[in-house]
Amino acid sequence: MKGGYTRQLVEKLLPAIWDEEYAFGMREETAPDPDMPKGSVDKSHSNTLYAHLADIRYAWPRTSLALTERQAVLLRYGLDLTTREAGELLGCDHTTVTRREERAVGKLTASLNGERYVEGYDGVTDADAA
Repeated sequence: MKGGYTRQLVEKLLPAIWDEEYAFGMREETAPDPDMPKGSVDKSHSNTLYAHLADIRYAWPRTSLALTERQAVLLRYGLDLTTREAGELLGCDHTTVTRREERAVGKLTASLNGERYVEGYDGVTDADAA
């Protein structure tokens, strides 16, 4: 899918790379609340969760990430460690882990959107901000 991925969405999907059961219990953002009466659903904007999960799993090995960035993301999103715990394991400061993690998420987001990564990329275009 070209476009539509934000940093927040990528961060939400990252654990699914390592945990195949992660999707169970996740709520589709466009789905109505379970306690709401039946209504109509716009099919063009529904059921995207599994497509997003497939995209993130596909993008992980194909996005150009440094080994240190992959390690930071794995420890934070795969093992759910704090930045301090990850820093202790990697032998660096927690701010270094945060910087590596943020750069990796930006690169993944840009890759999923079919765009070139620039420092601070968050997936929001100028048109979205207006």
